[in-house]
Amino acid sequence: MSHQSRRKFIKSAAKVSAAVISAPFVHTSHAAGSLSVGLWDHWVPGANQATTDLINQWAAKEKVDVKIDYITSQGNKLLLTTAAEAQAKSGHDILALSTWLPADHGKLLEPVDDIMGDLIKEHGAVNNTVQYLGKVDGKWVAIPATVGSQIKGPCSRMDLLKQHAGIDIRAMYPAGAAPKADAWTTDAFLKAAEACHKGGVPFGIGFGTTTDSVDTAGSFFHAFGANLVDAKGNIVVKSDETKQVLEYLKKLISFLPPDVPAWDDASNNKWLVSGKGAMIMNPPSAWAVAKRDAPQIAEQLWTHGFPVGPKGRYAPFLPFYWGIWNFGKNKSAAKNLLRHLSTRQAVAKMVEASGGYDLPSFANLTTLPTWAEVGPPKGTLYHYPNPHNHQILSIGAAPAPPRIANQIYNSGLMTKMAVRHAQGETVDKTIAWAAKELEGFMRV
Repeated sequence: MSHQSRRKFIKSAAKVSAAVISAPFVHTSHAAGSLSVGLWDHWVPGANQATTDLINQWAAKEKVDVKIDYITSQGNKLLLTTAAEAQAKSGHDILALSTWLPADHGKLLEPVDDIMGDLIKEHGAVNNTVQYLGKVDGKWVAIPATVGSQIKGPCSRMDLLKQHAGIDIRAMYPAGAAPKADAWTTDAFLKAAEACHKGGVPFGIGFGTTTDSVDTAGSFFHAFGANLVDAKGNIVVKSDETKQVLEYLKKLISFLPPDVPAWDDASNNKWLVSGKGAMIMNPPSAWAVAKRDAPQIAEQLWTHGFPVGPKGRYAPFLPFYWGIWNFGKNKSAAKNLLRHLSTRQAVAKMVEASGGYDLPSFANLTTLPTWAEVGPPKGTLYHYPNPHNHQILSIGAAPAPPRIANQIYNSGLMTKMAVRHAQGETVDKTIAWAAKELEGFMRV
């Protein structure tokens, strides 16, 4: 993913071979110079340094003066920075963009079809969610970043699942081999949740309005085929599929801690590390904290796939992106740098530095050695990057047009629906309320 005279570069980029993807660009009066980069401030110690080293190596080779800012997502600082730069049409040349932002700012982002075409040839296809979020009017406006991208799959206590639910999750999802999970259905998941609840170690699945909760609910809605708005922007919430998923989630919520409607993104991590629960839905952040603070718990953790529902097996995927502002002063160098950060070697270093947390979006980069080797227990993250295409990577509120889906997602509409019905509201009344909310989103 990287960045010369724009016309010449675009013409030649279409013909670039895999070998040329990481090759240096020719220095002209429009190349080299300086570059300003704004990146997400990683929570994993050492992860930022790995990215800094990769950028500095490129900068020394290409004779570019690079300034790197790491911007925290806490307090929405990254989101606010993006909005401020978009309004001022001034700021960083390259900026990290969280999930919905490429679509929000697509008209101000430099098209990167040339880079994406080459990267897909080199590294394999990207999933539909990456395309849904990274393309505007059929054009790529950002490149999926390894840093920050994640799947929020189940992370289970092997010992507690076996003791209380009779499930050997490690045998179902063996390290180094394809899943043997045909029996891992939404019905089996519900029975396991009930058994662990009775055993005093309930699943820790939030139903608040922050992303962990919304992502999990979104995958269950997809597993039942329950869309709120279709790809054309039509409200389709009033369906049998929506009724089915709400009835299912009502049963599931009855087996969860009573305060899950108030949980935020830290709650499930704390729940697992405290030893109180048998499963959460999360990227490997909770496992990493357990490894540091509660190693006896970490040794029992196994990351694996979602249960399969009536309409398929879906897992929430949240890609980060790197975007180039079209008002940037050094777009050719920016493109060259992004090519460099998307080489297999660079991706492998970033994945290793994050302890396996960060995920490349390209199909041929899901079997890097880190996920098979990190532990304890060794192989615990093998299935995290979905190496066998075992599940469909999705995002809640899709396939609605991103403008509408963003509102559905950030309002927590799906979790609110589940909680309203679980707390006694009839399913028809809940759906009618959701339809009115969706009508409001259409007017924004």
